Amino acid sequence: MYYYMGYDMGYMLIALLATALGALTQSYIQRMYAKWSTVDASFDGTGADVAKRMLRSAGVDGVGFARIDGTLTDHYDPRDNTLHLSQDNCFGGSVASVAVACHEAGHAIQHAQGYSPVQIRTALVPVVNLTQSTWSLVFLAGILLQMTGLIQIALILFGASVLFQLVTLPVELDASHRAVEFLQSQGQAIDQQGAREVLTAAALTYVAAALTSVIQLLYLMSRTRSRR
Repeated sequence: MYYYMGYDMGYMLIALLATALGALTQSYIQRMYAKWSTVDASFDGTGADVAKRMLRSAGVDGVGFARIDGTLTDHYDPRDNTLHLSQDNCFGGSVASVAVACHEAGHAIQHAQGYSPVQIRTALVPVVNLTQSTWSLVFLAGILLQMTGLIQIALILFGASVLFQLVTLPVELDASHRAVEFLQSQGQAIDQQGAREVLTAAALTYVAAALTSVIQLLYLMSRTRSRR
């Protein structure tokens, strides 16, 4: 990719933008998480305990809980219907721990209720697993062989990955909304405020990734048209 673009200033700027946005959003979420990790939530129990309460309030049962290594590695896996929570968020009782655990519980509720963006995202997973590892190779082959058809196929493959990121945005935002709404109704103002700050910071990482991917796709499309 870089060989094809050479010293194309436009592509270099996109790469710098992606790097800068990624660094800024990661730094921001780490600051918000660290800030609210020192504040105790108003709930009795750990992040996992509060997430279980949230699931029960939504009428969702059968969801498993497991500890996972790392920091902010938390996720819900629909394949085993399990919330995988990091050490601090699983066993800690801070506002940050509760916010992250309830966000993941929000994903479990989405799956249980058949939230349509989740269904679309799930359908795209096998496609994206293929396109992420192949689109750049197909694109490079198209450039080296000077085959416009291959280049167009590569852009379609990359477009599937971009679509996946765009569909991910409402999924993440809705899970955060569900978490904040639950904490607002069941907790105190401090829980709601902290959750909103932590989860907004987390959402910005997805926004930044989607934005840079869209810009990259549009740029590659325009570069391809100009070379035809």
